[in-house]
Amino acid sequence: MTAEEAFGLLRIGAVEIIPQEDLLKKLQSGKKLVVKLGLDPTRPDIHFGHAVVLRKMRQFQELGHKVVIIIGDFTAMIGDPSGRSKTRPPLTLEETRANAKSYVEQVGKILITNDPARFELRYNSEWLENLGFKEVIKLTSLLTVAQMLEREDFKKRYTEGIPISIHEFLYPFAQGYDSVPIACDVEMGGTDQKFNLLVGREVQEAYGLEKQVAFIMPLLIGGDGQKMSKSYDNYIGITEEPSDIFRKLMKVEDQYLQTYFELCTDLNPEEIKELLEKGGPVGAHRVLARLLTGAYALPLIPARLDKAFYQSLGYSWDAYGHDQEGTAQVVQHAEARYYEIAHGGIPQEMPEVVLPPSALHEGRIAIVKLFTLAGLTNSNGEARRLIEQKGLRLDGEVLSDPKLEVVLNKPVVLQRGKDKFVRVVPA
Repeated sequence: MTAEEAFGLLRIGAVEIIPQEDLLKKLQSGKKLVVKLGLDPTRPDIHFGHAVVLRKMRQFQELGHKVVIIIGDFTAMIGDPSGRSKTRPPLTLEETRANAKSYVEQVGKILITNDPARFELRYNSEWLENLGFKEVIKLTSLLTVAQMLEREDFKKRYTEGIPISIHEFLYPFAQGYDSVPIACDVEMGGTDQKFNLLVGREVQEAYGLEKQVAFIMPLLIGGDGQKMSKSYDNYIGITEEPSDIFRKLMKVEDQYLQTYFELCTDLNPEEIKELLEKGGPVGAHRVLARLLTGAYALPLIPARLDKAFYQSLGYSWDAYGHDQEGTAQVVQHAEARYYEIAHGGIPQEMPEVVLPPSALHEGRIAIVKLFTLAGLTNSNGEARRLIEQKGLRLDGEVLSDPKLEVVLNKPVVLQRGKDKFVRVVPA
């Protein structure tokens, strides 16, 4: 593949590449590029929003370039203020390291992680923890306070009188400095990271390095209309159970279906248009859920999530989601479970909790305590409120009496909402 062809492939789906001509020049140079992504380990799950960027990085890997994932264990102690209306609580170094342990395993579903020539993992505490105050002054001299307040999130908070801590101003400099030790050529990020990525270019220049290219990808919308984010609890984790991934994708609002196809798959615009028109919302939802459930059930997702992969699951493209039987058992099982629950049924497979005799009093237990011990509610008080709102079921029956006591001499099925089930078994 020529540099021009590689450039054409890579820019598909990008919001901005700053500057585009620099990326083309880097590709034309023939050198192996260092492509960086910083991950904030505030929670240990990588979701479909991250996958938008990670799949683009996989394309760089397939073209022979090296991906460097930087775990922001040190910057997480500052807290990234990007897109926030208030200060994010900082974490300790130990907390960030604990959250980051599963990151390599998770990104290994999308990135090629077993080839040192194409993958490297770093922690930014390696260089930031011992960065001297002299270097901090050098970094902060690169921008003015006025420039910092041009950021939309800071501007909004400043205008509304919401406090901005000085340490938050340091975050873009710290992230920018991450590009120096690894001599980054391309830094990836979502639209909310544009300011930070551009600061990285200035920091590199200050340290005598060639400026990186800022490669900006769109943000994936969560079910509540906000960006898909660990912090908003509206995400689909890439390592969630297939049945959970299928269920969440089937719940994507119709207005966001096209966006999900554009950002999460490799279907071309004509195929997406055809699917939405001929399959309708029901068929399109099924194709989306089948395709992505099948992909993320694999140890490493395919390089392309396209029509050919969908057909490899045993489905006909020309049925536009209205055929019933595929050949991928994991997808079939997830789909069957979804419709079983959607039609009011109780699935056969669910988490199981064994209740010890010490939890019972004369063989009985308060229903609110039972739901709490099963992990479906956080407290007896929450269980009580949900029962009063008709939000909990016992063996398929809606509960109405929060004072109910249950004789637990056989397994029972507890249900919260439409799709959360736990089977409780007496020891």
